[in-house]
Amino acid sequence: MFELAVFFCIAAFTLTTAAVALLLRSVLHGTLLLTTSWVGIAAFYLWAGAQFAAFAQVLVYVGAVSMVALFAVVLTRRETASTGKSSGNSTIRRILPAVAAAALVAAVITSGVAIHGVEKKPIPHRETAVPALTVKEIGTHLANGFAGTLLITGLLLTVALLGAVVIAAPEPRVPTDNSAQKL
Repeated sequence: MFELAVFFCIAAFTLTTAAVALLLRSVLHGTLLLTTSWVGIAAFYLWAGAQFAAFAQVLVYVGAVSMVALFAVVLTRRETASTGKSSGNSTIRRILPAVAAAALVAAVITSGVAIHGVEKKPIPHRETAVPALTVKEIGTHLANGFAGTLLITGLLLTVALLGAVVIAAPEPRVPTDNSAQKL
């Protein structure tokens, strides 16, 4: 019963942060909340006993993809003039699809529970024995011959990212003679 409560807490956290990310008007805040929902997915992997998948989720999505998304948002964000008008109709148009999607997800989960139940059934096992590897052993096998290549690739990607930031940065304004006299 405790495991089921933990599952529902993780699911509520993940779905809530994803839904709020979709409802926010700020792209930057939405990206940050999407990153926290990816942390919830990693927590689900840990709950399910898939430590390597949780590690990969944190490394790839929470680490790399979220950083790329944040850089894209920050580098492409332009100041826009707001009209100051806020209509209640636009709020309904944003919330209605979210409620419809939540109802659809709830219907799918409810039908699955009604058909299959929530009791744990044993997973059929194959007769072949799978060697037990730890996350450390998997990492050692993956990075053993490719450590230098991974470091060089990471260095090249960092240099490319810094180059993109320099290229995307606005030109510094050079003061003219008139503006210097005003100061």
